[in-house]
Amino acid sequence: MRFLLALLLALPLLAQTKPIYYLLWFDTEDYVDPASDDAALRLAQTLEKMGVRATFKVVGEKARRLEKRDRRDVITALSRHDIGYHTNYHSIPPAPAAYQRILHPLEAVEEFTRREEPGLRDIQRIFGVLPSCYGQPGDSWGPAANVALRRWGVPVYMDDGGQVGLNGQPFWLGGMLYVFNLKGKTLRPDINKPETLDATNQKFDGIVSALREKGGVIQTYFHPTEFSATEFWDGVNFLGGNYTPPEGYKMPRRRSPESAEAAYKALFDFVRHVQSIPGVQIVTARQMPLFFHNPVQLPTAAEARRHLQSAIDIQGPYSAADQLLSLLGLEPQYVDGPVARGTSVTAGPTLSRMLFERAKQDAIGYIQAHKRLPHTIWAGSDRLSLPDFAATLAHDNGGPEIQIHKGVTAFERHVAADTDKTYGWVIHPKGFSAPELLEQARLQAWTLKPAVLR
Repeated sequence: MRFLLALLLALPLLAQTKPIYYLLWFDTEDYVDPASDDAALRLAQTLEKMGVRATFKVVGEKARRLEKRDRRDVITALSRHDIGYHTNYHSIPPAPAAYQRILHPLEAVEEFTRREEPGLRDIQRIFGVLPSCYGQPGDSWGPAANVALRRWGVPVYMDDGGQVGLNGQPFWLGGMLYVFNLKGKTLRPDINKPETLDATNQKFDGIVSALREKGGVIQTYFHPTEFSATEFWDGVNFLGGNYTPPEGYKMPRRRSPESAEAAYKALFDFVRHVQSIPGVQIVTARQMPLFFHNPVQLPTAAEARRHLQSAIDIQGPYSAADQLLSLLGLEPQYVDGPVARGTSVTAGPTLSRMLFERAKQDAIGYIQAHKRLPHTIWAGSDRLSLPDFAATLAHDNGGPEIQIHKGVTAFERHVAADTDKTYGWVIHPKGFSAPELLEQARLQAWTLKPAVLR
């Protein structure tokens, strides 16, 4: 009777809690050392026995090497989990950020497609499923991937990095659901120091407690090669952008059997702890879109006007692009951000009603034709940058003369400013920096908004 009473008292509290989702994923990339094949096999088989489905993000060349080595056992074991994509060759130069940064944004999309789609199709052929997600190698992130992934039907971008983020939780950017830059919600047990596991478990419990009221996502990631070697396979072959031909590949230093066993035990014990926490659901990347509200929604025109008058920023569940589309009277749809920054050039501080109406129709026509926002909107021979156009549109009071307003894109604060820290992967050439990609991220942040849990 006491138990039933306690349960009844707890039910209202449980009903008020939001879901907490936990993702465990593995960048399955080492195609140099066959020992990593066995590591992937053990991880997949043991997790399956534990009742856990993880996401294995596979490199195209890794999948082809598994096929060539006739490792059907590994392919079958991984196939019982979720399969994601992790580029075609991973660390063979040039890395994705290196080749994207020197290209026009639209050309970068086509080049990403040329280089990376073959690997995705090989994974689809070998594993019999379209990958559920994509993540960049190292921190070699670039926004061109978003357009290509949408074309391929891959809905989730799942990785870790510092280029862009939103409150340490999933977000929408470039039409993709991003599980990225979760900050303190990304937690890895130290498999080289098993004695720290209790502290890691306590930290996980603290994260769960902090998320109970609003819900959220926690992730852990590893690489199978971390369980078979003490150094990364690419670090000994492609350090600093060095190219090593296959016949010259060096093997990473192997773990001792005792060290490997301790590493596996640390991870599996941590996952068992995750399983023991009430209200935490272990999920895969393929499931993630099911947990969030449909992002293709617009605010009312009145809401959009009020918000854009105060700031060009994310407002609730709506991106700046959503607000602009609403003010223009367009239907809910996804559009990309502009490919460049426009500059306003006008003969005076105002535009006539006739010219401004033409400018609005020009913007609408561009969006409908290109499925992205224009960087410049023409009003006769005058022109407005996209931020100035949005601000002017929001302040339009219907009079015969429209005062031109300067727009400030406040949402850009969610994009990193320091290219050295955000592109410091050791496989990039020494001194590599990609300010061009962060600039593109700021432009695409017109589409940035939170992913809202159902």
